[in-house]
Amino acid sequence: MSDNRAKSLATLIVIGVGILYGIYWFPVRQIEQMGLAGAWGTFAVTMAGALLLLPRVLRRPDDFSGIDPLAIGAVALGGAAFALYSIGFVYGNVAMIILLWFLTPVWSTLIARFVLGWPSTKLRLWAIFTGLAGLAIILGADGQVPLPEGVGEWMALIAGMIWAVATTGIRTRPEIAPIPAGFFFTLGAALTSLAIAPFLTPWVELSRAEYSAALIPIVIGTGGLWWGAAMAALMWAAARLDPARVGILLMAEVLIGTATAAIWAGEAIGMAELIGGALVLTAGVLEVWPARSQI
Repeated sequence: MSDNRAKSLATLIVIGVGILYGIYWFPVRQIEQMGLAGAWGTFAVTMAGALLLLPRVLRRPDDFSGIDPLAIGAVALGGAAFALYSIGFVYGNVAMIILLWFLTPVWSTLIARFVLGWPSTKLRLWAIFTGLAGLAIILGADGQVPLPEGVGEWMALIAGMIWAVATTGIRTRPEIAPIPAGFFFTLGAALTSLAIAPFLTPWVELSRAEYSAALIPIVIGTGGLWWGAAMAALMWAAARLDPARVGILLMAEVLIGTATAAIWAGEAIGMAELIGGALVLTAGVLEVWPARSQI
């Protein structure tokens, strides 16, 4: 496959994953309401995703030969970021969690410029300013100091920063095959969720047998679709695109997530959040604009 065709396919995959993740909050909250509170739900679905990928991983041991340990670390770190993002949906407003996560292009551009020494255009510098201005407006909507409120918002903000580091590592290290990459990603997410879960919510046994029976297909389906298939595809695509662009193309999630949360959960956002969110999205457009011909 030619480089241009690979980038085009990668672009479509990232957009598709963004749309899919726009409704990810719904099964996360369903699982939480059915008994797996806090981070335990994310641990369950990520372990399900990892276990579903394991047989395919074991059938192709050659995919593991010569894998760069730093590349594995970058992929697993990406899983940790997504785990924090997933857990955030349990503790915060869906639209706010998504918008805080989607400051990733700002962090990616800062890493590229000041850590890796990659050149930055004036538009990318404006993207940083616009994105940070949007962040300040979103977090200062009620006249308070513009800092995240609650566990969910802090998790989303930190997750976006970690994701920026992870995608930079994925882009700059040797590529890992999609299935092993998806496996390491989900495993990193599962371990992160397990480490955090006891500090957020003590384990509570399910009180009703029907909850256990109903949870199984939801957990397996969520793990297989969002953490198995979607993540394996995203890891393949992320290795072929600029880290900041991955964050931009995933922004379909903002529109889908905000709309579905408003319709299904009645979570409307105020004018300040709308303005701040518009600035965050504008920052994404400014960041990707210089390279639009390659999308």
